[in-house]
Amino acid sequence: MTSRKPDEQLARNSRLRLVRPRSLATARRAVTTRRTRPAPRPPEGTPAPSELARQARVVLADAVRIARWAAVERDPSTAQLTDRTQERAAVALELTPLQVRAGWDRARLAGLVELHGDTARPGWRLRAWDRDDMAVLRGWVALFDAWSLVHPAPDDIAPTAVAEVVEAVPQVLSLLQLSAGPVLVPVLLDLLQQRVAELREERCEVPYGPQSDAESGPEPDAESGAASGTDSAAVPADSGGGADVPVSLLLAWALQGLSAVGALTLDQGRSATLTPLGNWAVWVKLEQICVAAQSPAGNIEQSAEDMLRGCARLTPGPARVEYRAWLAARTVSGAVTELLAVARGEDALLRGLAFEALRVVGAPAEPEVRAAVDEPSLRPYVLLWLAEYEGADPEDAADVLTREEATWLWVDTAAAVADHGEPQLLLRHLDSAVQGTVPALLDAVRAGGHPRTVQVLVALAAAHPDPALAKAVRRAAFQVHTGGS
Repeated sequence: MTSRKPDEQLARNSRLRLVRPRSLATARRAVTTRRTRPAPRPPEGTPAPSELARQARVVLADAVRIARWAAVERDPSTAQLTDRTQERAAVALELTPLQVRAGWDRARLAGLVELHGDTARPGWRLRAWDRDDMAVLRGWVALFDAWSLVHPAPDDIAPTAVAEVVEAVPQVLSLLQLSAGPVLVPVLLDLLQQRVAELREERCEVPYGPQSDAESGPEPDAESGAASGTDSAAVPADSGGGADVPVSLLLAWALQGLSAVGALTLDQGRSATLTPLGNWAVWVKLEQICVAAQSPAGNIEQSAEDMLRGCARLTPGPARVEYRAWLAARTVSGAVTELLAVARGEDALLRGLAFEALRVVGAPAEPEVRAAVDEPSLRPYVLLWLAEYEGADPEDAADVLTREEATWLWVDTAAAVADHGEPQLLLRHLDSAVQGTVPALLDAVRAGGHPRTVQVLVALAAAHPDPALAKAVRRAAFQVHTGGS
């Protein structure tokens, strides 16, 4: 029998229901929570971050060119990349239309561009691209997490089969990382088959029955990536029957997708080797560390943006001391204007921190903050600020938000966590959603229209340990990315 659809399974499985929602004020504070133990050192031989960033810039070179072109053009049709816009970009950048489309998709997934209605705007990573190696690496990791969107599976393969392989790929990557060198494709195939079988066993999926040799179809040859006779497992091609898809073909698709984002190299289909970027990314995920920019010195003399970045690693108490010192060196009106300008940017972490600094300003900031209430990206923050200013308890201030506004804030905070936090924080943030179940949350997030929705869902799927939940989240990310429902 086949298993239930992921959304139905999630809704019926009590283990996957969200816990009682916490206040969004608590969720915001989780963004700046950092562990204090020293970060582990990368494996010996790992290139320096500057060299890794250089390699990431090479992988995303076309995406950056297209994102910068779109930032200058600001054509209303750019967001949808119409045929006319695609042709104009191809001529201007001396690329083929297909290269333009591929680069545009990569730019979106890497956070280089963000869609606001019918207009594409440069993401904060694009502005930091030439000067901030960590921003570059985080952009590449976002692309790495979305490899299955960069290189979609063939249309005739059922989403369930694709999801099984995507869930099993981390084990393949772990083997490649531990091997520290080329690994033969038959070895990877054997591991993938074992992991797929384990996933099915965990879900109690029982096959219809044994197939005869004639029904199972011809064995793949050596050029397909596996030795004859090694591909004993297969996955259904569709839910209504039909030919099974050999796992070797899905492994080949996965390896090609990971190669397309620069995570590994293939030796004529015989073996695979992680690139330095891929090796570093797998190590980062295995260690679950956060690579964050160091706080700059002299926060008082910095601009609002640099001051907030410097305070990002501080706990709330010391951060408020820094805010007060920074404010004391400026006129109130100038400081408030500068903080709101930062809040209007694309970095969600700085947006939240800007409003924390505005809380320190207090009453003098009220007119300018209230005037921003109709700006969609600021409205939830403004409403919370005003509620606390008017005397509401910070733990209860979130009651002033509609469900749509709370969902927008949840995604914005998740974007901050994904950009600057650790996987554990992203999972912890899941518990702060106002929706009662994961399917309800995904429906609300899909309908919310936040420009970082795809990146947030991909990061959440990559971080979550539950395969069924991760599969549903990945499917939602794919639907948002492709404009489906």
